[in-house]
Amino acid sequence: MKFSIKTCVFLVLILSIGCSNEPKEAGDDKASTIDQHSFANTKEAIVTHISLNLAVDFDSTLLKGSATLTFDNLAQAKELILDTKDLIVSKVTIDQGQSTTFSFGEEHPIFGASLHVAILPDTKNVTVHYTTSPEAGALQWLSPSQTLGKEYPFLFSQSQAILARTWIPCQDGPGVKFTYDATIHTNPELIALMSAQNGTTKNANGVYSFTMEQPISSYLLALTVGDLEFASTGRNSGVYAEPAMLAKSVWELSDMQSMIDSAESLYGPYAWGRYDVVILPPSFPFGGMENPRLTFATPTIIAGDKSLVALIAHELAHSWSGNLVTNATWNDFWLNEGFTVYFEQRIMEKIFGKPYEEMLTKLGMGDLELTINELIAKGKSEETHLFLDLEGRDPDDGLTDVAYEKGRFFLQAIEALVGRERFDIFLKKYFTENKFKTMTTEGFLTYLNTHLLTPEEQDELQADEWIYGPGLPDNTPEPHSVELDQVEQAIAQFNNGLIAANKINTEGYTTHHWLYFLRGLKNLNSDKMNELDAAFHFTQTGNREIACDWFKHCIEQNYKIAYPALKSFLIDVGRRKFLTPLYTRLAATPENKSWAKEVYTLARLGYHSVSYKTIDEILK
Repeated sequence: MKFSIKTCVFLVLILSIGCSNEPKEAGDDKASTIDQHSFANTKEAIVTHISLNLAVDFDSTLLKGSATLTFDNLAQAKELILDTKDLIVSKVTIDQGQSTTFSFGEEHPIFGASLHVAILPDTKNVTVHYTTSPEAGALQWLSPSQTLGKEYPFLFSQSQAILARTWIPCQDGPGVKFTYDATIHTNPELIALMSAQNGTTKNANGVYSFTMEQPISSYLLALTVGDLEFASTGRNSGVYAEPAMLAKSVWELSDMQSMIDSAESLYGPYAWGRYDVVILPPSFPFGGMENPRLTFATPTIIAGDKSLVALIAHELAHSWSGNLVTNATWNDFWLNEGFTVYFEQRIMEKIFGKPYEEMLTKLGMGDLELTINELIAKGKSEETHLFLDLEGRDPDDGLTDVAYEKGRFFLQAIEALVGRERFDIFLKKYFTENKFKTMTTEGFLTYLNTHLLTPEEQDELQADEWIYGPGLPDNTPEPHSVELDQVEQAIAQFNNGLIAANKINTEGYTTHHWLYFLRGLKNLNSDKMNELDAAFHFTQTGNREIACDWFKHCIEQNYKIAYPALKSFLIDVGRRKFLTPLYTRLAATPENKSWAKEVYTLARLGYHSVSYKTIDEILK
């Protein structure tokens, strides 16, 4: 049965009662909401710490070892239920190593299978001895040829949204927070890193120990192993990258320390000790992943001009919004990403100035409007709401510009209503009072109305329209960019045939100027495509953001000159943000779809499961 969004909210509120008879407050740190994407019995027993001991086997592409889970038995439960997917469990023990019985529930194609472990009322620990599958959805194993150095293999994980269960038996929902420690055994010529306290050099014995003292959700569990070196970028920041990529990465990310300092000045102390970034191989499916203490980032941000470092500001901002105060369920995902995009823009404004921030905001609105129009055209207007109903679905389906950009513009609407000074005081209080806790959409609204808005301001804000309604409300802020006004004039002149491409004044154009230019082009044909390419060499650009937007036009205009470069792009880059629109456009005609399938047979092996599952669906 499919419920309406408001009905879901009502049910969540009714069911959001913990084991106490006392009502829960906004930001309560126990798992008090129903998680539709987890089998775990968190109402009865909740994990508080995980100890991992895993060996990395590149030959068999497996992780082998054990996970010891410490938990609170809240209701004298007789079993602990964990989330797993494709894990091979050899035995389970409790406390001091006593054997216990275990069984798996029915396999679900998206959610995997529940692991039921028999426990006693006074059991404190459960140890699961297991091996991952070579097809573990979170893990990507790369051969030496798929790395920059071409000498050593590489491994990285991507646990968001519900892929942690494919490499660790756990209570795999954002509403459960725990600390962890780990021992990782690997090739001595490689270094292992995790979302925890990390070393900066390789160990001769290939054994690495990790501690994460702050509680995190399972989607933030992260591991990477490879030929990586480290360089500092400041007081408590640095970069890991393959040796040949390190110097370029350090230069590109040299503003990281300023970003940390700016973020702290806005919303309070950074709570995680260090903030480092590891530049992964190009098959990484996202721009970045905010794994605490160690952001995972795509090499596509290393553009040579620092024009794409807003992504690092975004992942850093997650250290407050998401990692510190976390969405309680994936239906509340906008609480992570909307806050983070807003915070990201504030960091970028503080470091690079208001005109820079205005360009990013204008581009963000363009992305959002395009996404909303596409969803409505497909009859999916409910997916343009901030609060989502993802019951029975992969929560990865909620990863759209709506959570990110509509969420951001909702917060901008609040700022416009109450003023920046009041809003900043409120946000700092919100992050401070709710740190290391989880938050529901209703909980946030209660907190907002209690600590910031007057009754009159509540009426004016129209929060229900923003959160539970489709599209954009009529009080949506209208972004404006003086920098992009100049580009707008050039677009109009070129589109109307009033100026040749090589006569357009592009002096001082950054990536953001070029993206706005490319997205505004209309009335193209083969002659205009040739003209643009001759003037600006788009087909051969090394900037992946610009290349993606150019290749969209190439596919739509059947500009075959660019197809060899497009083929290389699709094989070399695994970032889903780029792959999805390109394959979607290629699939629109039989000829291009046939060509895309040929390319995909070569490219798929280099994609992470997050990417290839999306592309499989597009090209089926």
